[in-house]
Amino acid sequence: MKTTFPSRYSLLKGFVLLFLGLSFLLRLIFLVWNFPETDHSPLGLFTTIMIGSFYDIGTVSFFVLAGSLYFLAMPKRFIGSVADRIICYTGFSIGMLILYFSFFAEITFWDEFHRRFNFIAVDYLIYTYEVVKNINESYPLPILIGSMLVLVLLTVLLFKKLGVFERTFSGRDSFKVRFLISTGVLGTVLVFALFVKNENAEFSENRYNNELSKAGIYSFFAAFRNNELSYSDFYRTRDLEEALLTVNKNIKDVNDSIHAPSSGIRRHVTHEGKEKKPNVIFICIESLSAKYLGAFGNQDKLTPTLDSLMQEGISFDRLFATGTRTVRGMEAITLSIPPTPGRSIIKREKNTDLFTIGEVFRRKGYTRTFFYGGDGYFDNMDKYFSGNGFDIVDRGRGFLPSGDIVTSRKNIADKEVTMENAWGVCDEDIYRKVLKEADLAYVTGKPFFDFVMTTSNHKPYTYPSNKIDIPSGTGRNGAIKYTDYAIGEFLKSAKKKPWFKDTVFVVMADHCASSAGRWELDVANYHIPAMILNLDGAEQQHVEKLCSQIDIFPTLFAQLHWDYESNLFGRDILSMHKDDERAFIGNYRKLGLLKGSKLMVLGDQKQANYYQWDKNDNSLKSLPMDKHFLRETISYFQVADHLYNHGGLNLTPEK
Repeated sequence: MKTTFPSRYSLLKGFVLLFLGLSFLLRLIFLVWNFPETDHSPLGLFTTIMIGSFYDIGTVSFFVLAGSLYFLAMPKRFIGSVADRIICYTGFSIGMLILYFSFFAEITFWDEFHRRFNFIAVDYLIYTYEVVKNINESYPLPILIGSMLVLVLLTVLLFKKLGVFERTFSGRDSFKVRFLISTGVLGTVLVFALFVKNENAEFSENRYNNELSKAGIYSFFAAFRNNELSYSDFYRTRDLEEALLTVNKNIKDVNDSIHAPSSGIRRHVTHEGKEKKPNVIFICIESLSAKYLGAFGNQDKLTPTLDSLMQEGISFDRLFATGTRTVRGMEAITLSIPPTPGRSIIKREKNTDLFTIGEVFRRKGYTRTFFYGGDGYFDNMDKYFSGNGFDIVDRGRGFLPSGDIVTSRKNIADKEVTMENAWGVCDEDIYRKVLKEADLAYVTGKPFFDFVMTTSNHKPYTYPSNKIDIPSGTGRNGAIKYTDYAIGEFLKSAKKKPWFKDTVFVVMADHCASSAGRWELDVANYHIPAMILNLDGAEQQHVEKLCSQIDIFPTLFAQLHWDYESNLFGRDILSMHKDDERAFIGNYRKLGLLKGSKLMVLGDQKQANYYQWDKNDNSLKSLPMDKHFLRETISYFQVADHLYNHGGLNLTPEK
């Protein structure tokens, strides 16, 4: 007997088919976009499409659940009424607007991160002002919104012309039929909500195939639910006391004395020589991959200033960022800690009264100031830095959140701004503010430590015109060249200051321009430049040792011959033995330890993968597990997470 689809559900059927079609089209766009990096074998492609379709079905079931339950509950006598028509037209239009919005949003997100929506997209929802302004500056927002509204209208008219709405309004299907369909939709929703995890889509060693297998909206809500990850619940562990002993053995220098190696990493660091106390200005450059510097082989002549500086001071040629976002870089630099899973510590609740490099400076008599060209509210930076004893200079709201250790806050005034975009003032403006505040600090006679976060090397890549030969807003190359230009102008101005000869400049990126790649952790996309400049008595040198962001300031402290209490994981790079060289890399789910060309990666669900990294083609080859290396890797990340969660990173009274 011939059966027909219940006419009352025609609208939902049409929505489902359109959703699946657009999702397939989007997956195809991403596949073509990164085709060379994907596993495009017939089996790889087939598996990717099938798993992706499975997740698309799960995603659309959440969309149509409300509609199916509405159709189930609506009495037959009200079907086709004015109220029914208003509800159906409105609900369908809202659903289509969400669908088209996510379609375009995923394309822009993929362009930036080469990933489906993840926790970054969730975080960005909190900072709507900066994000919306950035989107408006990067893309023709009125045209995009107008296009989406036109698409919604055209879709409604198409469905009306095809008779979908009239079939929906004329349907008089029995309660039993409607109950079966609604129950089926509800069952699908429950299966996906309770049993299907987003990471179940990760079937391949190829990261791109895994991302293609996912559904953007499903990934977004999965990230929303899993912004925090418990290390002990999801990652491999070992006996905590043994892990602590392993870490302390690895971070201890010859003259260090560790207070309680079986319970923490707090130690007294000792260096020979006369102690120096120069001013220190640290420039943290937004999104600067090493590959953009001429010193690392780039032929586009984007960084003449930085290339020249690398021939003057101490440059670190094999230094790797710990993460993929600014807050991860700040976390690694200030806390000198390996990455922990989930959100950066800067964005977590227990992020104040911690032992940071700022505390080392404080105990040496320094003032400490954090400079940021945007609003420090973004990414919780103001709360973190103020809560750990820094003064704040930014474009913020002029006050600090209640409950912080309030130091002081200065706004960058409108009259001090020559150019500004969504993320903040241009680099030249922030540097002028740094110079002004350094002049004031110099008068007091106290040494100062300034942490300067730049913003110009960020989409929409806009900067003052007529500064460089690449037009503003045309792409990252221009932003990099302007970033380099601004540093050069800053140093030219600083050299004229009376405090210059007694000031050390440290320059390092927060993370690379992009961390996306074929592998679960793409090693080359963590390589960043770093250098120490104007250090009295230091000879120019290129440090070829493998090292991490967390090591830069312990290295500087060693060069200044400081004795100090430390709760930092970082080490003096220059005194590091070859066997001790290592770098930490990671994202919010994967944690990696790189030693030589060997990489151990810990993943949630207590996974561990061991690789040989070939730097020539940036490939990873699976290796048989090295249990000793695995125990060492577990120790670092387990101890870092344990100390944070149990107060082991907190301040203690000064000895």
